[in-house]
Amino acid sequence: MFRITKEFHFSASHQLTHLPPDHQCARLHGHNYVVVVELAANELNSDGFVRDYHELKPLKEYIDETFDHRHLNDVLDGHSTAENMAKHFYDWCHARWPEVTAVKVSETPKTWAEYRPEVGP
Repeated sequence: MFRITKEFHFSASHQLTHLPPDHQCARLHGHNYVVVVELAANELNSDGFVRDYHELKPLKEYIDETFDHRHLNDVLDGHSTAENMAKHFYDWCHARWPEVTAVKVSETPKTWAEYRPEVGP
């Protein structure tokens, strides 16, 4: 199995309003997000790639236009946890590139959330 990843960055604010008011994440705050998309294939294509990294440019454009310097509660209907963002980006990417196997989202250098669908038997 061959695996590749590509990393994307954006800055945005959010607020987890469903949490108790004294929870730090209930307050309006921001992060410098990192999104990592993983693609995999059993065989390489005729160019020797899982997929050409350049073909992932639409994800950069989507992130820049829709997420960067935005308030994520408005973009994601209030579901702006890293876990929900990982699933959102996975769905968006997998619809375009079937080789996508997982997406990870980081809010801080020490925290990551990943969405990787369960593979059936």
